[in-house]
Amino acid sequence: MPALPIDLEAFEAAPVTQEPFAFAMVPHFVKQDAMDAINADYPLVTHPGSFPLPILKYGPAFAQLMAAIQGPQFARAVERKLGVSLAGRPTMVTARGVSAARDGQIHTDSRTKLITVLIYMNNAWEAKTGRLRLLRGPGNLDDVIAEVPPDEGTMLIFKNEPNAWHGFHAFEGPRRVIQLNWVTDQSVVWREQTRHKISAFFKRLRGHGPSSRM
Repeated sequence: MPALPIDLEAFEAAPVTQEPFAFAMVPHFVKQDAMDAINADYPLVTHPGSFPLPILKYGPAFAQLMAAIQGPQFARAVERKLGVSLAGRPTMVTARGVSAARDGQIHTDSRTKLITVLIYMNNAWEAKTGRLRLLRGPGNLDDVIAEVPPDEGTMLIFKNEPNAWHGFHAFEGPRRVIQLNWVTDQSVVWREQTRHKISAFFKRLRGHGPSSRM
């Protein structure tokens, strides 16, 4: 069995903050020696928005990462880390390549998403903006619990509680993010992927869809 491109030991060792909602951060969750190949095989998403995995084309190193984060080893580690059962809960993955000025507004994720995992695939992040902030409430981006640097394989995981507020100061430019969610049931995956596919179709008509490569 080939070595996983993710560092499960680092994930297991990462502390969990429980208040005001459960989250953990793992620098270099994507192994350093796997980053170059994965970034070379990353889907060439050149416009803002989230694009579901089924409509993207990508190379084998990226495919190995997708298999690892949706595989049973990581799922069991997440269950232990957050004290949840993911049995029968499907996964859904989207990828971003670019951030628009309108992105980053304070929000919580849909209640159909049980667990959110964000994996950042950028080089060392020098901009002061574009850094995800976990927040104490919906009213102030500076009321910060923690800030997540969006660079070099950093991973954030959190339980999607009603108070799991997050956002970032607007950044416009390349910003690679993989989002993995465990969701309530398969109908959520179908609905969300259909929504994203329709959105991507109209973006392509306007010349704003993802370019793709193998």
